[in-house]
Amino acid sequence: MKCTILGILAFVFTQATYAKTPNLEEIWLLVQRQQEQIAELQQELAENQLRLQEAQKTLQSQSSELTTRITETETALEATVSSIESSESFNGTADTRFGGYGELHYNNLDSGNSIDYHRFVILMSHQFSDELSFFSELEVEHALAGDGKPGEIELEQAFVQWDYADNHHSKMGLFLVPVGILNETHEPDTFHGVERNAVEKNIIPSTWWEAGFGFTGEIAPGWGYDLAAHSGLNLDTDNNSASKRSSIRSARQKVAKGVAENLAYTVRLRYSGHPGFQWNTTLQYQSDLAQGDDEGVGVGEISATLFETNVNFRRGGFGLRALYARWDIDNEIELLNSGADEQTGWYIEPSYRFDNGFGLFARFGSYDLTAGSDITSSEKNQFDVGVNYWIHENVVIKADYQRQDNDNGDDVDGFNLGIGYSF
Repeated sequence: MKCTILGILAFVFTQATYAKTPNLEEIWLLVQRQQEQIAELQQELAENQLRLQEAQKTLQSQSSELTTRITETETALEATVSSIESSESFNGTADTRFGGYGELHYNNLDSGNSIDYHRFVILMSHQFSDELSFFSELEVEHALAGDGKPGEIELEQAFVQWDYADNHHSKMGLFLVPVGILNETHEPDTFHGVERNAVEKNIIPSTWWEAGFGFTGEIAPGWGYDLAAHSGLNLDTDNNSASKRSSIRSARQKVAKGVAENLAYTVRLRYSGHPGFQWNTTLQYQSDLAQGDDEGVGVGEISATLFETNVNFRRGGFGLRALYARWDIDNEIELLNSGADEQTGWYIEPSYRFDNGFGLFARFGSYDLTAGSDITSSEKNQFDVGVNYWIHENVVIKADYQRQDNDNGDDVDGFNLGIGYSF
């Protein structure tokens, strides 16, 4: 029995061993299949290498093209910057800048209808250094200037500013007097109404510039000051019109070969410690408004003091402006015009500006150029209401209605249209 089992196991083992050992033909077929697989792999590898080479060539081409584009862009950018600097500069630097503003008015009033390109202004400034700069403003009024023409060419500002310390600077030259709301900031897109308000026009009188030197700075958080010594007013004492003889507005010399026998001194205190709130108070003194009266009617010295205070408030769309101004003048001016020793004015102006560019305003005001008279009254009361539409932040279309009641009966009612811009 044992022999039989051993025989069977030997037979099975022999057959299994024989089944696992391939013959030469099978080995040859196996080798051929492996060679075919190797050939296929080599072909695939060659194709992949070819694709890689083509991809590298494409990448190199794209990289070269990108480099060329970057170089061209840099060249174009440098040319653009150079062009901008050239257009903004004088003497080949970017330190000289230009700006301007202007306004066209149509007035339909009881006193007559008119259309007028009221102001065309060019601004120029130059930065000499971090501390030293120059500002100027040249204006053409009423479009046409010359003998017998209605307009003028006026130099309103031309001064050097020196920032000699942090938050403190001085100015030397021809500059706007630091008084009122509109005198220093009067671009047409910064105020409501076609015309500037009558109080600041006749009492202050805007626009008012003089020549001299001044200092501006901050004395505490929110508190600022302005000090100036400058040329003064000169009354037209021999004018045939009494109102012209005592007119503060007509006394502006505009620094055009002006008489400078007596200077004027201006002090202003400013507060802006709360967002949207600005308060100013100005005091000015001049020892003689007649400047010695060398060519006039021989009046004595006419000393004068101007007191002015204003508030300018804005929160959201709501705005409020209010101003009071008063001239106290020596009684000697009574020889020129009775009651002119006191000249006063005030106004209050609420407004609202909507997000879509529309703004509404109303203004109530009064002024009197002979408020010192106990005999006659020359007070003018004016009410204005209107709309501004800013089609751009610096371009505005305006329309308003005015009603001016004069104590002398010469009322001036009507409407005004205008467009203004600044840049």
